[in-house]
Amino acid sequence: MNVQSHTLSPTRRAAIADLVARQGFVRVSDLAKRFGVNPATIRRDLQTLAEQGVLERVHGGAVSTAPASRPDAETRIGQTVAGMLADGDTIFLSPGPLPLAVADHLGGLSRLTIVTNSLAVAHRVATHTAHTLIVTGGQVAGSDLGLTGHLTRSALTSLRADHIILEMGGVNAADGLTADDLSQAEIARLLLGSGAQTIALVPAERIGRVAAAFVAPVSEIDVIVTTREAPSSHLWDLSEAGVRVVLA
Repeated sequence: MNVQSHTLSPTRRAAIADLVARQGFVRVSDLAKRFGVNPATIRRDLQTLAEQGVLERVHGGAVSTAPASRPDAETRIGQTVAGMLADGDTIFLSPGPLPLAVADHLGGLSRLTIVTNSLAVAHRVATHTAHTLIVTGGQVAGSDLGLTGHLTRSALTSLRADHIILEMGGVNAADGLTADDLSQAEIARLLLGSGAQTIALVPAERIGRVAAAFVAPVSEIDVIVTTREAPSSHLWDLSEAGVRVVLA
């Protein structure tokens, strides 16, 4: 039902502010119809609210300036893993969107040494942090710009790190850790034998999944970081297998 046109400006603006907070976006045409006023009046209302910092004017309407109520899964995982690290640590970051999200949240730490076989991660670390960066050699393969091959394996053989952070293609209590890429699976197996704490990053939809290339039993990993959207039955099976599961 439309609000009558004689609605007072402060009341109307409060209602608009509530709408944009709940919907994230409002249109001038919809508001004019809803409140029974002409579009010019709504534009003035939006301008006033924009000056108050309540919303941001965009073509045809306005959007909320409030932060999202819940960060996306990649952001949550990145923040969670960064919180598990300490100043002065040496860490390895594999290719993939989730290690890249971890790289995005390392600015609050100091004196890290970051080793990676991902050109995307390397670029993010080099351009957004002052941490020491070591990039393995190798051949670029895949859309995530991962480095593979003899040069990569040779560089990682002598790696000594505090934390190995790997994105996995799937994890299942019975079938173990798996990857979609054979060459990255080989690198993951090499790193799991390094003696460092190993952290597997697994999107919720890959919990319980079995990818093409076997990497290792779940007993070879120290921590699995995923999100609360992951299937509870598979999380229970992993916990029963003795794996520490952290939900971001």
